[in-house]
Amino acid sequence: MLDRSIPLLQLPDVSKWMGIPITGVHQLLRDHRLIAVKRDRVPGVPEAFFGEDGQPARLLSGLIMVLSDGGYSDEEILSWLFTADESLPGTPIDAMHGDLAREVIRRAQSMAF
Repeated sequence: MLDRSIPLLQLPDVSKWMGIPITGVHQLLRDHRLIAVKRDRVPGVPEAFFGEDGQPARLLSGLIMVLSDGGYSDEEILSWLFTADESLPGTPIDAMHGDLAREVIRRAQSMAF
């Protein structure tokens, strides 16, 4: 379960940030390009998935797919993304917004297979 201290964006807010209809957000969730978490029965997407431009981190959808195809559940993916890793430094989701994004993908590929 994702720590409650991690801010979530409700789906209408994701729609506004990304500049797409809410149905587009639902499609991204169905296609497993984003992951939503329910808090108090309201789905939300971790705010950390998005950059300042309102778009998800460039390689995030590929990372989610790699881990999902490798047998990881959404909860396991979220746990891994938000767990500190001294070798990055920070968390994998933090690294997805910088120069270490490809390293995070490489690690995910090795974990998944």
